[in-house]
Amino acid sequence: MRKIINLSNKPYFLSSAAVGGYEERRGPLGESFDLCDDSDLFGMESWEAAESEMGRISLNIALKKAALAESSLDVLLAGDLENQCVASSGGLYTFGIPYVGLYSACSTCTEALLLLSVLLSSGELSLGATVTTSHNSAAERQFRTPVEYGAQRAPSAQWTATAAGSFILSKNKTAGKNVFVNNVMLGKIVDGLTKDGANMGAAMARAAFDSVYTYLSLAGKPLSDYDRIITGDLGAVGSDILCELFTKEIPGAEHIHTDCGKLLYSFEKKNLHSGASGCGCSASVLAAHFLPMLESGRLKNILFLSTGALMNPQSVLQGNSILGIAPVINICSDAE
Repeated sequence: MRKIINLSNKPYFLSSAAVGGYEERRGPLGESFDLCDDSDLFGMESWEAAESEMGRISLNIALKKAALAESSLDVLLAGDLENQCVASSGGLYTFGIPYVGLYSACSTCTEALLLLSVLLSSGELSLGATVTTSHNSAAERQFRTPVEYGAQRAPSAQWTATAAGSFILSKNKTAGKNVFVNNVMLGKIVDGLTKDGANMGAAMARAAFDSVYTYLSLAGKPLSDYDRIITGDLGAVGSDILCELFTKEIPGAEHIHTDCGKLLYSFEKKNLHSGASGCGCSASVLAAHFLPMLESGRLKNILFLSTGALMNPQSVLQGNSILGIAPVINICSDAE
């Protein structure tokens, strides 16, 4: 039985950081990123090492913003798209922080924030961080074909973001900090009704709808209470499907929906087809775009749900249906 977990102690965001590559810098949110590297290599010799370095850099920036030493953190939750999440472990092991490695495909950012919020609300831990990364060239090499091959991309395909997002949360409200996690709801695995690995947006859209519909039914609050329903990585194709479902089942929800995969890049500058995806997409857009809006009071109450396509190269080649998942966190602001 699914339920909304109401957090007795509301964890507050102390800081966040967004790091990206070349395409992220020249996108509409590029000026809001803390750091972008036009080479996409971040001083490393491979794409995989570059992803590890992105995570390390983003956490260091978040720690500096919060004026915290790494030893202050009680736990670090991190994940990425590489096999066995080696980008996260390889980039973060030198911090020496108790670590939880996570994999929930492109929904990893929300899963990490959800689990960290529950841990902090329990009172057993005081400070924690999440780090989520993805790298376009590393992901293409693992899931499809290396970028250098120049393979033709389907119109429904998405562009894996070269991006990282880090967040530091506290179990206690801190002076000057006004954004907190109000409640959370775990996602459910939903059949995406497609076997097309080049159309992840369609596969994830049904999981996103299931989570939003269930959350709103359980919360029992009017849709007008929420400023935005923000999905992670549906892109243009998946967002269209989700909004069609909203129109039929939750009229009005389509008007407050927005998707990180549609916000990260300028479609007119590059043939990005359906938009952005990857663990770093929703993480970086939340850090660079939506948290500042909450901190300023322009947004007061949002539902944030990164969306994940639970697949690997073998499952697609074997003709398996792509499964989706979308955990939900309700992020609020008490800014005056």
